[in-house]
Amino acid sequence: MKYTVRTLTAATVAAAAAVSLAACGGDDSSTSAASYDGEIGSTDLSSVCPSTVVVQTDWFPEAEHGHLYEQLNYGGEGKDHITIDADKKTVSGPLFDGANGYTGVNLEIRSGGPAIGNQSVTSQMYQDQDILLGYVDTDQSIQHSADMPTVGVMTTLDKSPQMIMWDPATYPDVHGIADLKDKNVTVLTFADMSYIKYLTGSGILNQSQIDESYDGAPATFVAAGGAKAQQGYSSSEPYNYENTIEGWKKPVEYQLIHDVGFPTYKSALAVRADAKDANADCLKELVPVLQRGEKSYLDNPDATNELIVETVSEFNSGWVYDAGNASYGVDKMRDEKLVANGADGTLGSFEDARLSRLVDILTPIFAAQNTPVKDGVKNSEFATNEFLDPGVSL
Repeated sequence: MKYTVRTLTAATVAAAAAVSLAACGGDDSSTSAASYDGEIGSTDLSSVCPSTVVVQTDWFPEAEHGHLYEQLNYGGEGKDHITIDADKKTVSGPLFDGANGYTGVNLEIRSGGPAIGNQSVTSQMYQDQDILLGYVDTDQSIQHSADMPTVGVMTTLDKSPQMIMWDPATYPDVHGIADLKDKNVTVLTFADMSYIKYLTGSGILNQSQIDESYDGAPATFVAAGGAKAQQGYSSSEPYNYENTIEGWKKPVEYQLIHDVGFPTYKSALAVRADAKDANADCLKELVPVLQRGEKSYLDNPDATNELIVETVSEFNSGWVYDAGNASYGVDKMRDEKLVANGADGTLGSFEDARLSRLVDILTPIFAAQNTPVKDGVKNSEFATNEFLDPGVSL
């Protein structure tokens, strides 16, 4: 399964292969964090975690990743010790646990998408075992439960921002994805997306409507003048298309995939299944730190959003992301409850019923794609709440 691509400039699409070669060159970027000799605070990870905790994300820096950048930049305090590597598309520095201070280890955040040649995070984690955690959608964990198993240890988004958008001026009678079927509207998507297989398999859309030629660039949607619909993220594309996409610059309407019955956990933090037990002592201490980082970011995102925007600028990769987009992303995460407590009241938790529902939806889809789900797979094999602190909530 491939990534759902955000909006790119043409330069990003053209440069993806070159960036991938640099990212996959095998160099140890874990030493790039700026030297820091501050006193370790009340959360000491140095005896249980790697000296550098490496996290592979699924895209370039954006508000959805803000909780990680918050760990580097709590209230702006860590900014002087952060290293931005524009060649490797990484950001690294001392890992902070908010007011609890420095944890004694570094954090390295690696960009995904075009930065790794649009490889899946799962395959990247298996290629480079320095990666402790990666953003793995739960449907991807289920898909690869037999060949490349991963276990989600914390949700970063309780509700996926994945959506289908359309032009309300062209289609004033369209109020949801199902209405696009009645109008026989072509939907631009990236190839082989499981949620699209769900939409067509359940009859919400017709397969004949799906155009999998989308490469992340806005050109086709804009050239269609409103005739076509397109995949995107509610926390990003509506802002971009209304404010920054030349040739458009007007509102779009959308509906979340979550709201039509596809309840995947987007960008869950996951560990390779074969590394889970070996890193259990680290995860027991680290995951609550990450929970607190997400809460801290949503409470006060401004300083970290500045870091995200600065990083995107220094990367100069074709991914355009400004302060307005970052602020919009946070607002959407709050307003649409994209980030929220789990059903048990804990920030970052998985709900067992949702996991079972996903297995039921995805098993026939992946069987048809010749990537069968592990026979008899249990929810606990691809997601766990065992490392979460139930006391952390929004």
